[in-house]
Amino acid sequence: MERTLWVLGLAALAALVFFGMWRGWRNRARRQAAELPDFPAPPAEPGAELRPAATGMYVGTTKATDWQDRIAVGDIGHRADGSAHLHAAGLLLERTGASDLWIPAESVVDCRLDHKLANKVVPGAGLVVVTWRLGEVLLDTGFRGDDKDAQTEWVEAIRALAPAEEVVGAAHAGPEETTGGSAESRQEEK
Repeated sequence: MERTLWVLGLAALAALVFFGMWRGWRNRARRQAAELPDFPAPPAEPGAELRPAATGMYVGTTKATDWQDRIAVGDIGHRADGSAHLHAAGLLLERTGASDLWIPAESVVDCRLDHKLANKVVPGAGLVVVTWRLGEVLLDTGFRGDDKDAQTEWVEAIRALAPAEEVVGAAHAGPEETTGGSAESRQEEK
């Protein structure tokens, strides 16, 4: 009988923890929905692709000021396998089992290789992170491509989408902020 009570107590504790996590995620989504405008919908015809599509994993979207502050509005906060498609009009992230994410070219501020985003840390600089503007809020969206050798080319191509005034502002940020920093600075952040 005593063992049964312990098992029931632990099961109730686990259920309480999962309920708290679920409720916290819902509250975060509600709070962010009030702060953020609607995410842009992909256009029906985005135009020709500037690069061949890249397969990989959508890591997530965070506020640009905090790499752990994951956006939870709708299904934007859910990691998913998918593909990246770069068009002159913007970047389309098609996600398996989740809605597509469209980043218009005029919203792109910068792009960099990084090693962390949305509570995911990878060895080296293995994430393509796009900094973009949604209304008045700067967001970072990360994609980890399957072809690691092409990631630098993706960063340069996405960076070329940014309006000239945005690129000038990013150039003043310094090389460590726009390219993900050196190995030493990444070690200090851990």
